[in-house]
Amino acid sequence: MEVSRWVFLVLSQLLILSLVKAFRSPGHAISSLFFSNPKLEEPVWKANLQTHFPTSSQLQAVVSAANSVAPSMQHSRTIPVILKKAKTPNKAAQLEEGLARARAAIRKAASTRNVSRAIDADIPKGDIYRNPSEFYQSYVEMEKRFKVYVYQDGDPPMVHEGPCKDIYTIEGRFIEEMEFGMNGFRTRDAQRAHVYFLPFSVTRMVAYLYQPLSYDISPLQRFVSGYVRSISSKYPFWNRTQGADHFMLSCHDWGPHATKGNPFLYNTSIRVLCNANTSEGFVPRKDVSLPEINLYDGNISPKLLSPPSDDAPRPYLAFFSGGLHGPIRPILLQHWKGQDTDIRVYEYLPKELDYYSFMLQSKFCLCPSGYEVASPRIVEAIYAECVPVILSNNYVLPFSDVLRWEAFSVSVRVSDIPRLKKVLRGVSEDEYRKLKAGVRAVRRHFVLNQPAKRFDVFHMILHSIWLRRLDIKIAANRSMHD
Repeated sequence: MEVSRWVFLVLSQLLILSLVKAFRSPGHAISSLFFSNPKLEEPVWKANLQTHFPTSSQLQAVVSAANSVAPSMQHSRTIPVILKKAKTPNKAAQLEEGLARARAAIRKAASTRNVSRAIDADIPKGDIYRNPSEFYQSYVEMEKRFKVYVYQDGDPPMVHEGPCKDIYTIEGRFIEEMEFGMNGFRTRDAQRAHVYFLPFSVTRMVAYLYQPLSYDISPLQRFVSGYVRSISSKYPFWNRTQGADHFMLSCHDWGPHATKGNPFLYNTSIRVLCNANTSEGFVPRKDVSLPEINLYDGNISPKLLSPPSDDAPRPYLAFFSGGLHGPIRPILLQHWKGQDTDIRVYEYLPKELDYYSFMLQSKFCLCPSGYEVASPRIVEAIYAECVPVILSNNYVLPFSDVLRWEAFSVSVRVSDIPRLKKVLRGVSEDEYRKLKAGVRAVRRHFVLNQPAKRFDVFHMILHSIWLRRLDIKIAANRSMHD
């Protein structure tokens, strides 16, 4: 009786197959449903066959019985092959499986804290890292797997270009490296990408869309809104995650405000920003702090290429020169401008004095926020091997996922600015030497190379984005079709 029931089931399914074959013609509804749209779920008949044949012995019994009853339907012998064929993961599922393996490898490295078996001269080591082995494993996994798709939509100068000189250098240089660099991370196959880059430049938007002195940034927001609307209607990737695996990058102060043009870009996407201010919507869990790098002609000043040796004298305790921008600098100048020969504080440096020479002769370089939290002086101080003194509120420091800023900088509360000399004098000579050694060790992570090199600032930015992508787990449907 059991075999008869299976025979009846197979015969009924074979009858359906025969009807399908009979009606399979161009434009026929049954043909269209079963054969012309691989995106639809598999037909119910196939699913029923799979759920009713749990063992190979039962399959053989049913096929033998069917052959004896209906020998004319020999094509039914393909059923066991179809049923045995395992479903293969689509590209999205393969990406997620690869990321899962990367997470496991990183967790293992984090617990062992051992990278001595790896032969690599670039291995991170020292107190400047939170966990050197974890960072190294994560970096290697990024090099091995990470792929970025760059949308080709939009036209220069506001898309695919950006400033490569002066205070917003990092914005244009990252776009340029991502678009044209031979770094191995960009993919032309959007299906293989882990993240999707929106290559617009907020700095260029300000230059071409903003009406000077109007303080109206709505044109920037409309541009961003239109760009997201365009790529979300043309491609499936934005809508799949509501932008969670998409990122934009801006060093302009108004970068965060421009992203308000789309609520999902603002709240869900990865925003890579110099203006990394937690009081203005920056979320460290998903957003990335971008170092502000001021290269006047696109290159590091020759004076900063070879800082003085450790035994060279640094006669000044601290140095700052800059305009009265924002709420912190007026406090600094009020208490220290022209007040002390050890702490050299200027509003604007006299023409006969050299800015970089002061940095190279100072033990500490003061880095107060201006109108926004980021300051290019932090990177300049690192280049000069002058220990940065962070004077800021609500600022998420760049690459702080992996870097221990306390190992190569000093943070001073704004309320302690009147006590600044006492605070800095309180750093012992031994502590200062450790900080200075940390500055020297971390320098390579803040250098803009052309072409990009391992562990430089371009790769550190990508690694920060990679870490955010590791936190996103996208449910990928498994399909017979790749």
